[in-house]
Amino acid sequence: MHPLCARASMLPEISAAASFLSHLLRARGLVSDRQLQTFSQSLQDLLAEQYKHHWFPDRPCKGSGYRCIRINHKMDPLVGRAGQRVGLSAQQLFRLLPSELTLWVDPFEVSYRIGEDGSICVLYESPPAGGSGAQGPAGGGLAMADSRISCKEELLLGGASPSKSYAMMTVSG
Repeated sequence: MHPLCARASMLPEISAAASFLSHLLRARGLVSDRQLQTFSQSLQDLLAEQYKHHWFPDRPCKGSGYRCIRINHKMDPLVGRAGQRVGLSAQQLFRLLPSELTLWVDPFEVSYRIGEDGSICVLYESPPAGGSGAQGPAGGGLAMADSRISCKEELLLGGASPSKSYAMMTVSG
């Protein structure tokens, strides 16, 4: 089996993705802390369930990622379900989140792009087991990483949605 695919859990990556989307919702100031916590936990549960059902440890990795969360003219179904659990409709989520958002949740890395021509920014990265590189606290927790200026500027400026303003969050493990 390919060493990058030998992974029983993607909980750090799933947590980073859900936290990032919750952070974007929080930046708009229209969602309560309780709603944000429930949204984040619901999205983590949905992503973990999907991962559990689609992970095949006996098959080699073909270089493709685990999950791409996409918000453009359609709402990603899992984001929509997590939103419904806290009383947010797809239309409300469209207003609160960037209009063109792609979030890749891959083994050992979570990255995003706002806008079709935006920079790809890394939110979370962790070396594979036995790989080199720094680990986060306690050997794998989330840790703040240096952000790329172009990504930070793009997110603060709202990327493809100039009227929206978002704060930056990057993590690495």
